[in-house]
Amino acid sequence: MRIDKYLWSVRYYKTRSIATKACKKGQVKVNNTTIKPSREVYPTDKIELRKDQIIYQLTVKDLPPNRVGAKLVDIYRVDTTPKSAFEAKELLKYSKDYYRKKGTGRPTKKDRRDIDDFYDEEE
Repeated sequence: MRIDKYLWSVRYYKTRSIATKACKKGQVKVNNTTIKPSREVYPTDKIELRKDQIIYQLTVKDLPPNRVGAKLVDIYRVDTTPKSAFEAKELLKYSKDYYRKKGTGRPTKKDRRDIDDFYDEEE
């Protein structure tokens, strides 16, 4: 089965053409090798894909006959993505909502001081 069809079948991408574009952009790797969308996938292959700033890691268990329901996805893959990848995205999401709303203009002098203090604390 082609890698783009597999990723669409196990519901990582909404359409097969989006999966194909991701492969062409180099966002999908199989066994640590950047691949083309037509690359065949076999059981025990390790897939790494970058989507929404998260690097998902999964292992192919079996090949689905077609697109499967969300409850059946775990039959065909093992998700080995570390939890820290999801935590980093959650922190990023909350920091955007917390600080400034989009379109509120340029930061004030106080805002810039707060930003500087925030980054100084991290170091």
